Amino acid sequence: MQPVIWPLASAYRRTLIRHVRIIAVVGSFGKTTTTSVVAAALGRSTKPSEGWNAGVFPALELLRVRPWSGHAVVEVGISRPGTMREYAKLVLPDAVIVTSIGSEHGSTLGSLESTREEKAAMVRALPPTGLAVLNGDDANVLWMRGETSAEAITFGHAPHNDVRTHNVGFDLIDAMRFTVHIGGADYGASTRLLGRHMAYPVLAAVALVGRLGMDVSVALRRIADLPPAPERIELSQTSSGYHLLIDTFKSHLETVEAALETFCALPAMRKLAVIGELEEPPGRQGDIYRDLGSRLAELASHVVFVGGKKTMSPLSSGAKAAGMSGSVLHFADRSPRRAVQMLRPLLRPGDLVLIKGRSTQKLVRIAMALEGHAVACDIPHCALQPGCRMCEQLSAPQRNKLSDQREF
Repeated sequence: MQPVIWPLASAYRRTLIRHVRIIAVVGSFGKTTTTSVVAAALGRSTKPSEGWNAGVFPALELLRVRPWSGHAVVEVGISRPGTMREYAKLVLPDAVIVTSIGSEHGSTLGSLESTREEKAAMVRALPPTGLAVLNGDDANVLWMRGETSAEAITFGHAPHNDVRTHNVGFDLIDAMRFTVHIGGADYGASTRLLGRHMAYPVLAAVALVGRLGMDVSVALRRIADLPPAPERIELSQTSSGYHLLIDTFKSHLETVEAALETFCALPAMRKLAVIGELEEPPGRQGDIYRDLGSRLAELASHVVFVGGKKTMSPLSSGAKAAGMSGSVLHFADRSPRRAVQMLRPLLRPGDLVLIKGRSTQKLVRIAMALEGHAVACDIPHCALQPGCRMCEQLSAPQRNKLSDQREF
């Protein structure tokens, strides 16, 4: 399909929608949430997204843009070196938002410098009249300011940014509230998104609409009720009175750190963590898992690990070295079913449970079982999309080759 759709979308962009301002969202992490938040701020539709952003999907997004639209937001990801330049030629961006540069593409692009070089191709495609909206807290994103002749605006928590936060606070009821500073003025912001890192999409949207001369207050009201993208710091309250903090879409080290920061800041009677394996850990795996175990010992009353023994061992040693008793470290092997069985007798009303693991582990099944859904699938790894919440095989025991085929 791509050989047909791609030239069609390219011609469509250069003719019927040539006057539409296209905002491209690129970066290692946070693209899907940022795309939804920016679309909401602009008053555009914010259909649920599964994060499809590479291959034919940017072309399909362009074909969905109507010629009478003032603005459109397109999320663009990469899968291999050299692709962002081709996407840039297709999208012809009027504005580019860069969310972050991280370890996600370590296996294909190598270093952070190589990753930023690849992502910067979209920024370099901006015309002199364009706009680069850059995460100023990320040095590798800030570097892109010198890669374009277009105007650049920075956003972030640090005081040097053009658009920045202060007084950030969040809880299990009102989600997150903070103050946004832009152009010498302060605006109160609230959002259902959770975590300091989830302020970045809001800041990027404010930076964009402010530069476009739109009303920042209106944009913030549009953003306020936008739900989190599925499995990205998604908060769920169960009928048994405990909360689940579900962050199972990715498990690169940066996302683990962000999830733990949010987990630490949220109030709860007790905190329990379900932790899976890391994706593309940047460095010696043993050291990384030991550090993770040490961090979990500070935060959690119980830890359930879902993964192989080779990774459980350093995590366990790190946790024990930090003072955690072996009796509260639980090893579920690679089985979400076993993790649920271990968790259920531990949980009490008022608890907060973090569920974090690599995308192919599909640990969202643990959350779904605890929420009361019928879950029979217990396979250890699955690459099927769009994911478990929409999978017709979720409660089908014939898929479960490794267990006794009963529901969790």
